[in-house]
Amino acid sequence: MLASMSARRPARPLAACSLIVALLVSALGWWPATAGAQIYVVNNGSASIGEYSTSGATINATLVTGVMGFPNALALSGSDLFVANFGGNSISEYSTSGATINATLVSGLASPLGLAVSGLDLFVSNSRNTSNTIGEYNALTGATINSSLVSGLNDPLGVAVAGTDLFVANGGSNTIGEYNAVTGVAINATLVSGLNDPYGIAISGSDLFVVNNGNSTIGEYNAATGAAINATLVSGLDDARYIAVSGSDLFVTNNGNGTIGEYTTSGAIINATLVSGLSSPRGIAVATVPEPATWAVLAGLLALGAAAGVSRCQRRRAGLAVSMRNDA
Repeated sequence: MLASMSARRPARPLAACSLIVALLVSALGWWPATAGAQIYVVNNGSASIGEYSTSGATINATLVTGVMGFPNALALSGSDLFVANFGGNSISEYSTSGATINATLVSGLASPLGLAVSGLDLFVSNSRNTSNTIGEYNALTGATINSSLVSGLNDPLGVAVAGTDLFVANGGSNTIGEYNAVTGVAINATLVSGLNDPYGIAISGSDLFVVNNGNSTIGEYNAATGAAINATLVSGLDDARYIAVSGSDLFVTNNGNGTIGEYTTSGAIINATLVSGLSSPRGIAVATVPEPATWAVLAGLLALGAAAGVSRCQRRRAGLAVSMRNDA
């Protein structure tokens, strides 16, 4: 009789059901209770990368040390940090846990000061009147895609990419140019003009934020038309260099006083010295994670899934019990 029941009603569905429930419950147990974000900043003076929370707390002031050749620009993609080394004419790659992935992922550059990443593409500015180009490289292998994707620039510094649009700050001509990120063709070489030694730039939606190193301000412009929204959105900075945008927050590095300042995208001061005690801070990147409400929704879905799994298992057990009685 037992052999007959086993042949008719294999136990595998119950085992599989239990496994699903176990996995769901396990996932809930590992799900983070709180969410946050991390700021990564290049310390040019100490050749290091530090990590901080968006509340300004120090996570690891020396996450990466021994970065070669006067590190400047910083770009973040997933768990990878890319650093443009101005003096070493190279790009280095590190993990967000501080491990060295490739100290010379890209070499043979010409005074790189701007860096942006999009998918598997790295865009880097070869600046300081030595090359005046934007080069494109494979972010995974470092292979050259086009070393002079864009040429004829004027001391290019900050670089930002959005879709197929590439924005470049020209420190020499006080302009921001817009180019096709695939072909390098100019869309508008003087999209924004009349700036004051533009350095770092960042884009969020239809807004383009630019750091004017000459007068230590941040200006806001329409990324499609170049029209000024607020040319002095933020003022009173101290030798400001690079900028990162995260949600409705702007983070800017002040090389002069060794700080990171935080502002809203409408220009309000949140904390002008959010992080202090840095050593000639330059490139900055912010890693964001879903808001706590999003985590709660996802956790709720997992809980529902677990409950449904338990209910299904109970129904299958009940059905199996009835079948066993009938077979008996």
